[in-house]
Amino acid sequence: MSRSILVLNAGSSSIKSTLFDKHDDALHVRYDGQIEGIGSKPHFLVRDGSGHLIHEQTWIDPPLGRGHAYALEQLAAWLDPQLPEDGLIGVGHRVVHGGPRYSAPVLLNDTVLRDLEYYVSLAPLHQPANLAGIAATMDFLPGVPNVACFDTAFHRSHPLVADRFAIPRELYDEGVRRYGFHGLSYEYITQTLPHIAPAIANGRIVVAHLGNGASMCAIREGRSYDSSMGFTALDGLPMGTRCGQIDPGVLLYLMQEKGMGARQIEELLYKRSGLLGLSGVSNDMRQLERSTDPWAAEALDYFVYRIVRETGALAAVLGGIDGLIFTAGIGENSALIRARVCAGLEWLGVRCDARANEQHGPRISTPESRVEAWVIPTDEARMIAMHTARTVLT
Repeated sequence: MSRSILVLNAGSSSIKSTLFDKHDDALHVRYDGQIEGIGSKPHFLVRDGSGHLIHEQTWIDPPLGRGHAYALEQLAAWLDPQLPEDGLIGVGHRVVHGGPRYSAPVLLNDTVLRDLEYYVSLAPLHQPANLAGIAATMDFLPGVPNVACFDTAFHRSHPLVADRFAIPRELYDEGVRRYGFHGLSYEYITQTLPHIAPAIANGRIVVAHLGNGASMCAIREGRSYDSSMGFTALDGLPMGTRCGQIDPGVLLYLMQEKGMGARQIEELLYKRSGLLGLSGVSNDMRQLERSTDPWAAEALDYFVYRIVRETGALAAVLGGIDGLIFTAGIGENSALIRARVCAGLEWLGVRCDARANEQHGPRISTPESRVEAWVIPTDEARMIAMHTARTVLT
C-alpha cells in the first residue's frame, strides 16, 4: 500500500514543499515545489518526480506583512487537488530551533507550539516562518498529524565542552549554549556515506554545508562532535547576508558608540552582512564568481579563508580527519570554491583532482590523497519525510 507524506520547509524568503509517496520502506518524490522571492516578487515552481516543470506562477507580493501567508495560500490552492485520495500519513516540518528541550522529532500539539514560539528570539530569521508554515498546514489539513523536525537535534550528541560558553552556569541552565544548526542536512549525509564512501563512513569527517546559510560540522562515528554554529544561526562561517563569527565587543561598540538598538543590530547582522556586506555586490555566489569587482573577489577570499580556518579547528577537535564532504548549494555547485578550499587544506593531506572537481565528483580527491574529499548532495526533505513516517507510524 502506498501512502503519502508532505514535507514543508518554510524559510525566511522561500517555501519549499515536497510530496513523497511511501511504499513499504521506499520514498518517491511525486511533486517538488518551491516559492522564492517572498518579500519582493514571489515565483512559484512545481516539478514532478522526474524533474519536469508542471506549474509556474508569479504574483505581486501583498502588503501588510502577508507575504508568507499569501504564498502558503497559493501553495495550498495548487496542492489541494493533487493530494492522494487515501490521505496523508502526516506533514513534516523543518523547524530550525528546538532549544534545550527537543532533541528528536516530535508530534506537534499546543504545548510544543508554545515552546517553539519561545525560541523565536534564538532564530529570528527562520523560526517565525517555520511556525507560520505549521499554522497554515494545520488550517489547511485539519486532523492530519504534524511533525516538527529540528535542525538542532543532530548536534545534541556534543560533549559538554563543545556546548558551553565561558559565562556563569545559570545562563547555560537557562538555555544559553551552543546548539549547532543544519542538523537535518548533516544527518542525511551520515546516513548516505555508508553507501557512497564506506571506507570513511565511521571515521572522522568534516562536512561543509555551504549555501546562503553556511556551517561546518565535525562528525565521528556518525555522531556530531562539534559545529561552527553556536547559540544562533549567526555564528561561524560568513553566509549570504549573515556575518558569521564576530567579536561580541563589536556589538557593544555598535550600541555604545553608534547608538544602535537591538532591532538595528539584528537587521545589520542577519540581513546586511556576510557576502553581501563584504562585496557590496550580491549575496549570490554565482554573481560574485562572475563579478570583476575587487570587493567581490575580497568576499570570496574571506569566505574561503574562514572555511579553511574552521576545517583546521574541527580537525583538531577530531584529532585529524579521514574525509571532507562538500554539500548544499555552493558546496555542490561551485567547483571554484571547492578547489580553493582543498588547496588551502593541502597541509592536512587533501589533494584535489581538478578534473573530477570540475565534473562535481562525487569523489574529488586523488587516489594519493590522505583525506578523501567528496561532493554529496544533501536532501533535508527526504530526511524530514523519514522522521515523519517513523514518528507517526511507531
